[in-house]
Amino acid sequence: MASLEKPPIVTTTVKWRWPSVHPEGRKYVAISAIVAAIFLFFVWDELGFALVGFTIWVAAFFRDPIRVTPQGADLIVAPADGLVTMIERVPLPPELRGPNGLGEEPLVRVSIFMSVFDVHINRSPIAGTVRQVVYISGKFLNADLNKASDENERQHIVVEDMYGRRIGFTQIAGLVARRIVGFVKPGDIIAAGQRVGLIRFGSRVDVFLPDGIEPQVILGQRSIAGETILGRPAVPAPAGVAQ
Repeated sequence: MASLEKPPIVTTTVKWRWPSVHPEGRKYVAISAIVAAIFLFFVWDELGFALVGFTIWVAAFFRDPIRVTPQGADLIVAPADGLVTMIERVPLPPELRGPNGLGEEPLVRVSIFMSVFDVHINRSPIAGTVRQVVYISGKFLNADLNKASDENERQHIVVEDMYGRRIGFTQIAGLVARRIVGFVKPGDIIAAGQRVGLIRFGSRVDVFLPDGIEPQVILGQRSIAGETILGRPAVPAPAGVAQ
């Protein structure tokens, strides 16, 4: 006779912890801390206290929190923390066109603006193989401007999943940002939500959604890299229902 007792419930206690500082930023934190200590103890303590605050901000800028990525082969997750500022169909950048990129037709672009207070670690929208990484040097206009996509320093990345679907996204340096740091190269196999790079001190990330994928965010919404669902396949309307 089958037991009527309920199976034991296995629980795990998860505790909050301070986000770690990414290795890329540790040298900047160390330099800021040393300068702050020199002013605090040997030069001008009032300025030293201000530099201590600046050191804390630098550490916060390079924070690297743990993220839990939604599971689903058809999901596209946000590659960046920040504000969704643009959702529009646009022509593809030249670097993302062609048979080795995303094709020739315009696609829906979702732009995420990162302020200097957002986490600046960027993550892959899907799992797959990195097909392209194209770095372009350029200007440092305000990343919130539309022309920043064509004129600013930027890096284009194309990832292809196991079904042959390709997602392209672009890291764009901003008014304050001065360097894009990449963590991946063509041929790398990466997971959805995996860290692919960072942009120093304020910037933007554009994601190009394939046809058949509907945006799951709206203008003015804040996204969380590796967690917010940015797009998913459109669900066809039932027969007889007007669209």
